[in-house]
Amino acid sequence: MVMGEQTIEADVAVIGGGPGGYSAAFRAASLGLDTVLVSDEPRLGGVCLLRGCIPSKALLEAVHTIADAQRVGEWGIDLRLDGIDVEQLHERTEDVVDRLSSGLDQIAQRRGVRVVHGRATFEEAGVLHLTDSDEATRIRFDAAVLAAGSQPVALPGVEFGGQVWDSSAALRLDSVPDRLLVVGGGYVGVEMGQIYAGLGATVSICEMEDRLLPLADPEIVSPLTDRLAEQFERIMTTTRVEEIERFDDTLHVRLSNGDGDDTTEEFDAVLVAIGRTVRSEGLGLDEIGVERREDGSVVVDESQRTSVESVYAVGDVTGGSMLAHDAFRQGDIAAEVIAGRPSRYDVRAVPAVVFTDPQVAWVGTSAEEADDREIPHRVVTFPWRAAGRALASGRPEGITKLIVEEETDRLLGAAVVGPGAEHIVAEAGLAIEMAATMRDIGATIHTHPTISETFEEAALRALGHPRHLPS
Repeated sequence: MVMGEQTIEADVAVIGGGPGGYSAAFRAASLGLDTVLVSDEPRLGGVCLLRGCIPSKALLEAVHTIADAQRVGEWGIDLRLDGIDVEQLHERTEDVVDRLSSGLDQIAQRRGVRVVHGRATFEEAGVLHLTDSDEATRIRFDAAVLAAGSQPVALPGVEFGGQVWDSSAALRLDSVPDRLLVVGGGYVGVEMGQIYAGLGATVSICEMEDRLLPLADPEIVSPLTDRLAEQFERIMTTTRVEEIERFDDTLHVRLSNGDGDDTTEEFDAVLVAIGRTVRSEGLGLDEIGVERREDGSVVVDESQRTSVESVYAVGDVTGGSMLAHDAFRQGDIAAEVIAGRPSRYDVRAVPAVVFTDPQVAWVGTSAEEADDREIPHRVVTFPWRAAGRALASGRPEGITKLIVEEETDRLLGAAVVGPGAEHIVAEAGLAIEMAATMRDIGATIHTHPTISETFEEAALRALGHPRHLPS
């Protein structure tokens, strides 16, 4: 790259320093393309690393450890909890974030990716205009990758701030409120609710749908709901927030269950976790002709190319799953296509994991989706109370569930609940991508005793010859 009259010349310009952006930039550079990455954050990593996935998992690990310490009392082991140093917990979480972000900086340097801090907007199809940047005012590029990400959705008429939190504010751990209301029973809501319950807050959660995690298999969610019922003061389904009024240090929240039975209750803080919306405004996309949907998400083809030939888009800004690992793949695809390689988004299954205790995870086609698409299938479940490892660990509440195509005996989808579900769903995702049959899975020797062998046991049950039966 050369500087001239405050202009950077590049083969590829990437807008956004999150998972989709940095994966696209690193891959493009590794393929020999002169690459610049523009980030409006002081550190690389995006929301996922800086204010989302990583800090929340660090905090969840802490509260799960507390729960484990309490659980072993059943085994005659007394581990006394003398207290929680919230400040030290926050410092430890920030250390994890700093180490990972510094690692991204090192990769950028090693691969020759130039990182520019500032805000980029499209001036024309081959030019970006930069603001709030000391390094340049323009970037001229042959191809651009848009990875602008997403942002939290606020409640109508209620601004974030003070004791009304979005997930980023909740992760700062400025305080642990006595009474916390979590609005939204999706994965962010239940994870953050479990964190604050573990830190000593009295947590209530409300969800508009008739159950928590409405996108997940209800059978798989049930053990988690049972656990949350022990940890939370209340779980309010088919309930919505109508109004929040601020009074000094408390919030008065009007709740409605749809039957006209509105109640107003006091909380010390409210976490709003009702979803995310794409960040595609103010980027000059309309001016250069990039097609967007009504919700603002950018339309892309299987090569991640937008309606403008030289502009690609990846990650949250395209809508879809809004999962970091999906953005990684999309970023790689965009870079490979720009470099002239044959690459396209041809993914059969994107796994999802809720990192609660117990974990809930799923991948591929659900039983409900198979019904809707009229795919002949059968559902097989293996309860963990028949798994030696689960019983030995004192965690027999888990379930491994497979959705099997009737005609081919191939795995269509899987859903898992229990500690370590994240590992089983990864194996299931590979099996779906490889078009594995129940015989393939059942004939794959799994280590005994492990939780992962519940995947093999479920396949054997699908074949009609299980080794173990629940007691």
